[in-house]
Amino acid sequence: MTTIKTRRARPRKRFASRVAAVLAIAAFALYALLSVYPFLTMVSGSLKTNTEVLTNPWPIPINPTFDTLVDTWNALDFPTLLVNSLIIAGLSCLLILIIFPLAGYAFAVLDFPFKRVLFAIFVGALFVPGVTVLLPIVILDQQLGLLGTPWAVVLPIVNGAAPIAIILLRAYFSSIPYELHEAAVLDGCSPFGIYWRVYFPLSRSALITVTVLNFVAAWNEYVLPALTNDDPSRYPLPVGLQALLSSNVVQWNQVMAASLLIVVPIIVLFVVLQRYFINGLQGSVKG
Repeated sequence: MTTIKTRRARPRKRFASRVAAVLAIAAFALYALLSVYPFLTMVSGSLKTNTEVLTNPWPIPINPTFDTLVDTWNALDFPTLLVNSLIIAGLSCLLILIIFPLAGYAFAVLDFPFKRVLFAIFVGALFVPGVTVLLPIVILDQQLGLLGTPWAVVLPIVNGAAPIAIILLRAYFSSIPYELHEAAVLDGCSPFGIYWRVYFPLSRSALITVTVLNFVAAWNEYVLPALTNDDPSRYPLPVGLQALLSSNVVQWNQVMAASLLIVVPIIVLFVVLQRYFINGLQGSVKG
């Protein structure tokens, strides 16, 4: 009798497992569709006329055209905006790569007074909302005479990147075997020599991860350039986009085309560096 009950229970259990798997897959598929839908709408909108954007809500253009992308490129003076964005993002990433790997190395390997207190301060900075320090940043930029220059945006971005960059790099440096450090000491390397010859070359993935994260943040920065610069010829891409929204009749197809042009470099960057990006995150988590 017991054997018969067991045989009947197993098919029911397998059926319940399959139903649960199907429901889970359906839920993930729905979530993926909802996540991708805005991006698909942006891509399709950039291939539609403005009339079709307003009348066809589906992410499939009826009569796709590349004229919208060409018109948007010319209307926004896209090359100038692109260069301005590259200057801000490039300078930010360069400074971050110079400063924060050294800080991460110091917190991971070296011993110095108040090390834990200083690291706790950096971690605590993660919990300070960026919007609460906008006004002090603008006032400081004004006092330093930086308003209207890329440095008014670059330096606050670099400062804001400090907590997460130092935490990631410290964790990655901590995962490197300490025997390499001891071997370098026996060879007579100075602390900086150990960093430059041992830790820096072995941390390519973590450095790329930090670079990609901060490049995206600097590329998408809107508030700081808008507050510290009133010269349209120095606007980066996100601020230049507002020119399309200031007219009486908004061309939504051009707004979507401009958004697509802005996001394309980020997608290309991630596709090219995704292997290093993921390895860097995994190494930092393990550390």
